[in-house]
Amino acid sequence: MQLSNRLLSLVTFLAVSLLWAGSANAGMTLRGPTSQPIGHFEFCKSYPDTCGPNASVGIVKISDRTWQSIVEVNNSVNEGIIPRTDMEMHGVAELWSYPSIEGDCEDFALLKQYMLEREGLPRSALLITVVRQPNGEGHAVLTVRTNRGDIVLDNLDKRALDWTLTPYKFLKRQSEQNSAKWVAIEDGRDMLVGSVR
Repeated sequence: MQLSNRLLSLVTFLAVSLLWAGSANAGMTLRGPTSQPIGHFEFCKSYPDTCGPNASVGIVKISDRTWQSIVEVNNSVNEGIIPRTDMEMHGVAELWSYPSIEGDCEDFALLKQYMLEREGLPRSALLITVVRQPNGEGHAVLTVRTNRGDIVLDNLDKRALDWTLTPYKFLKRQSEQNSAKWVAIEDGRDMLVGSVR
C-alpha cells in the first residue's frame, strides 16, 4: 500500500510539474469579502484559536519534501476517514468538525488543514474553499496556495490537483489574512459538462 501511494505521489508530482512548466499557473482571482459559511462560523466558536488574523501571509514553496507532505496528508485523510453526511452523523444538515472516524467534505478539508499546519505549512496558505460540483451541489475542498499555483485537496479525488484541472466552479474561500474571514472567487473558466462521482 505504501509503495502504491509513493508511486501515485511521484506520478502526480511529475504530471503537475509538466503542467507547471507549460503554463503561468496563476492562482485564483479574488473579488473581495463575502459571507462566512454558517458551519464555519459555528466551528470558529468551538475552535477560536483556528480563526482570526494570521500572523503572516505566505505561500508554500514547492519542494520534494513539501509536495510529499501534501500528498501524504491528502492520502492519509482520504483513506482514513469514512464519508458520511452531517445528517447521518449528527442529525443536522450542517456541522463542521474535526473527524476521527467519519466525516463529510468540510470535515476532510479541516483535518487536512490541521495536519498540514502541523507539518509547518503556513495557515495563510491552507484555505477551506467552497465550490459547486457539476451537478449543482455544494462541496468543500482545501486549497493550498503555492509558488506553483493553487493546489486542491479533495476527498472525492486521490490526486492533489491544480485548481484549474478540477471539475468545480469555485465560489469562495478563507481569506489569507484572517482565517475567520472569507473572500469571493472570480472563476471565469469555461466548465466542462460532466457527471459527478
